[in-house]
Amino acid sequence: MKLFTNKKKLREEIGKINNISFVPTMGFLHKGHESIIKKSVKGSGKTLVSIFVNPKQFNSRKDLKSYPRNTKNDIKILKKLKIDYLYKPSYADIYKFKTKNKIYLDKFAKELCGQFRKGHFKGVIDVVNRLLEITNPKRILLGNKDFQQLYLIKKHIMKNKIKTQVFPCKTIRDKNFIAYSSRLKKLNHNEKTKLIKIIKVLKKYKKDLILKKQIYNFSKIKKKIISIGAKNVDYIKLIDLKTLKKPKKNKFNLFYAFYIGNVRLIDNF
Repeated sequence: MKLFTNKKKLREEIGKINNISFVPTMGFLHKGHESIIKKSVKGSGKTLVSIFVNPKQFNSRKDLKSYPRNTKNDIKILKKLKIDYLYKPSYADIYKFKTKNKIYLDKFAKELCGQFRKGHFKGVIDVVNRLLEITNPKRILLGNKDFQQLYLIKKHIMKNKIKTQVFPCKTIRDKNFIAYSSRLKKLNHNEKTKLIKIIKVLKKYKKDLILKKQIYNFSKIKKKIISIGAKNVDYIKLIDLKTLKKPKKNKFNLFYAFYIGNVRLIDNF
């Protein structure tokens, strides 16, 4: 594995390679990241992983400062996974150049997390756009856990006619059906126990909706998970992944965003 902290040197290394698979991350790697990276390594071509905690997608300095980091362990994991290249840039290396493409935000950016995190998706699209211009990969691999982010990145790529292909990757979960997330590290034992109970309730809720044992009632399910320990429930929505609207049939994903303690968690299933 070759490590680069400078885009010029990275380009010199990979500039003539036309089969790069790119996995962008903010580090503090977990089993979800590992699954995506393994998929890339097993494919054809070279695997490039980036680690960059992007300040522009955080809504507060406190959240940015408290975001978990462990570069030493990340490098150990990446070496074990046998990736080809790691790009770990500075802020200046990412942002001190003029981009070719304009940031495109699909109207879906105003839904779900977009209603509660002002400027978040603009920050996400900006950094991904810059990373794509620097690395020029054949494909980019992204997790389905952050479905809204994945969808908006795909729309940006299509709008700007960027040749990079988007490969969605399945969400990896633990034995309690909790999706792996770097932010889970910030939960204490009591908070993790509350989360396990909430996920169990939400799974049953979705099943009952499919079986038509009850109808969708945001206030009721919000009250239920708050009683268990959730705080600041931003949304619990049912969405048809094809239309991105309220489902007319029983094919839908349940999207949620709420806080446990000071940690905001999102997922869909």
